[in-house]
Amino acid sequence: MRNHVGKDLMNEADEEHHVVWMLIAELDANAAPNHRFAKFTVLAESVRHHIKEEENETRPKAKELDIDFEALGQQMLDRKKDLKQNGIPADAEHAMVVKANGKGDSPAAASRRGSSADRKTAKKAVPRNGKTSTKARTGL
Repeated sequence: MRNHVGKDLMNEADEEHHVVWMLIAELDANAAPNHRFAKFTVLAESVRHHIKEEENETRPKAKELDIDFEALGQQMLDRKKDLKQNGIPADAEHAMVVKANGKGDSPAAASRRGSSADRKTAKKAVPRNGKTSTKARTGL
């Protein structure tokens, strides 16, 4: 199926799945409250975008192939039943988030730790004309 649908489209789908799993893992790890809604919004938008691509690009190409969709559907139902009975196996994305322990380099993490660092950096900034302002020299 990968060859028929196209490697680029399938690779993009793989990356979109990865991003969704990362966002879910970060939400599961109790994302900072001030970013939780934003993270969930990005997750929802990513999923909607991915569904549109699957419905409009991937599925029509997959239907051109000789695939027994009834058998495939049954395999999916069997897998769902197995997951409900035995639980969902650990995924790499959750492991990555746990390992980062909230120290990831996301915009949310940067904003949580950046307010005092941003002020220090702003004081040291040199204007375009190369001259340091009185405020910067005196630290005011």
